[in-house]
Amino acid sequence: MKTPLQELIDTFEEMNTGLNPSVDVRFVLSLLRSKLEKEKDLFCQFAKIYDDDLSSGFLRKVQDAFDETFRNIESTM
Repeated sequence: MKTPLQELIDTFEEMNTGLNPSVDVRFVLSLLRSKLEKEKDLFCQFAKIYDDDLSSGFLRKVQDAFDETFRNIESTM
């Protein structure tokens, strides 16, 4: 399964084959690729936080932990 960012990269790569787009697709692709490592780091951070919750006996819905994790991360960006 690909992340949404990876799916966007694939979409832009398909757009870049033989078409004359109005935006510089290569530039957009480079921007997207530059964010992949950060995306991975954020998902790993979420996994660690949720795993820490489980290890401490704190049980909550994955969606709640995900929302809380990414809301906190976005506010620090």
